[in-house]
Amino acid sequence: MNYLSKQFKPYLFAVSAIFFWSTVASAFKLSLEHMEPVQLVFFASIFSTLAFFVILLIQNKLSLVMKLEKADFVRYFFLSLLNPFLYYIILLNAYKLLPAQEAMAINYSWVIMMAILSMPILKQKVTFQTFIAITVSYLGVIVIATNGEPFSFKFTNILGVTYALLTTVIWATFWLFNTREKKDSVVSLFVIFLFSIFFLSLAMIISPTHKTITLDGLIGSAYIGLFEMGVTFFLWQSALSLSSNVTKITTLAFLTPFMSLLVIYIVLGEVILLSSVLGILLIITGLIIQKYFLGKNIK
Repeated sequence: MNYLSKQFKPYLFAVSAIFFWSTVASAFKLSLEHMEPVQLVFFASIFSTLAFFVILLIQNKLSLVMKLEKADFVRYFFLSLLNPFLYYIILLNAYKLLPAQEAMAINYSWVIMMAILSMPILKQKVTFQTFIAITVSYLGVIVIATNGEPFSFKFTNILGVTYALLTTVIWATFWLFNTREKKDSVVSLFVIFLFSIFFLSLAMIISPTHKTITLDGLIGSAYIGLFEMGVTFFLWQSALSLSSNVTKITTLAFLTPFMSLLVIYIVLGEVILLSSVLGILLIITGLIIQKYFLGKNIK
C-alpha cells in the first residue's frame, strides 16, 4: 500500500499543477475586468510571496534565507525585474489585447525560445533537430496569430502578439539564468518575489491608470498569486522530486494547453478556433522534437 502511495503521489501533484495551470488563462481574462495589469501583478505577487513564506515555514527552511550570501541577494534583485515584474505585466497586457486562447498558446512556445537563447547564454550548439523544432513550433505560432492564414501575415493584433512573444523571451531568459542555481528553489523564489514587490510598488505609483479595487479583483489576484505563481510551482517541483520517472511526469505537461482551451471555452465562452488547436499541435510537435531528440526537459 505504501509502495502504491509513493507511486501515485507524484502523479497526483503533477495533475494538480497541470489543472491549476490550465485555469490561469481564464483567470487572467476575468481578473483583468477588475484590475489593470500592474495592479493585478502587484497583488498577485503579494499573495505568491506569502505562499512561499508559508511553505518555507512548514518545511522549517526560513533559516536558509538568512544564510544567503550578498551575491545571491544581488542576483535575485535583478532577476525579480524579469520575473514576476516584467514578465507578468507584459503577459497581462497581451491578454488584454488578444483572445485568451491566442495569448495562452503563443506564450506556451517559451520552451522553444529557451532552446534558441541557450545557444548564446549556455553555448549550446545548433543542430538540425534544433532548427526543425524551432521552425515547426513557430509555424504553429504564426498559424495561431493569423487565425489560420499563415501566408496572409494579417495578425489579429500585432501589438498583442508582440507582447506574447516578448514574454517567451523574458521567461526563457529568467530560467536559463537559473539553470545553475544551487540554492533551494522555494527560498530563491521567495526572495525574488519579495524584491519584486519593491519594483511593483514603484510601478503602481507611476502608473497612469488604475481601477477601483474590488473584492472580485482581490479574489482573482489571490487565485493567480497562489495557483499560477506560487503553490502550483511547489506542486510541480514536488512531483518531479518524488517521481522515479521524470520523463513520464514532464510528458503530462503536454495536456496543459488543451485543458486550458477547454476551460477557456467553458468559463469565458470563447469559440475555440481550429487554428488554435492546429497551432498548439505544431508547437507541441516542435517541443517533442526538442525534448526527445535532444534530451531537453520541459516544464
